[in-house]
Amino acid sequence: MTKKQLALEVIERLKKEYPLADCTLDYDAAWKLLVSVRLAAQCTDARVNVVVQDLYAKYPDVDALAEATPEEIEAIVRPCGLGKSKARDISACMKMLRDEYDGKVPCDFDAILKLPGVGRKSANLIMGDVFKKPAIVTDTHCIRLTNRIGLVDGIKDPKKVEMALWKIIPPKEGSDFCHRLVYHGREVCTARTKPYCDRCCLADICAKNGI
Repeated sequence: MTKKQLALEVIERLKKEYPLADCTLDYDAAWKLLVSVRLAAQCTDARVNVVVQDLYAKYPDVDALAEATPEEIEAIVRPCGLGKSKARDISACMKMLRDEYDGKVPCDFDAILKLPGVGRKSANLIMGDVFKKPAIVTDTHCIRLTNRIGLVDGIKDPKKVEMALWKIIPPKEGSDFCHRLVYHGREVCTARTKPYCDRCCLADICAKNGI
């Protein structure tokens, strides 16, 4: 089986296992997803979803958050960890959205990538979830699972994993595929040395089979 054939089989099996392929960060505006994905670095999505409620209650739009000082933002987002750097990036990002993009998140990948605190993973998430464009989000689950399954071979660098997956994942499937990897990585193919291969829908086609 080629990697492209393997990818298609994995996609179909994960679709059956996880029919809904939603982002696990709560948001109702593109700028809020930008904030949440920055806070999610080394923090659980569940905690981020709680913390941002207080943040948005005090700063309900881009302008309000852009006016807040990094220290004011940090006081709220500190429970997410790395509060100082995250608050600094969020403040700078909101100011750039306000001053250069009329408070709106640009729909161009390279433009999003230039926003403070935004890397390729975050930019791809915005492109896929907000703008419904082809996207591959190489978070820790994606990197771990695609290596285990055999879709990539011993690649740990997020950008290199992304580039390898672009070659074998149909563009229209990329965003949902990555969301499903998150669900599968949390529930079955965990970061444990021995994940739950006995109840994995991919066990018979997985190159590593949890090893």
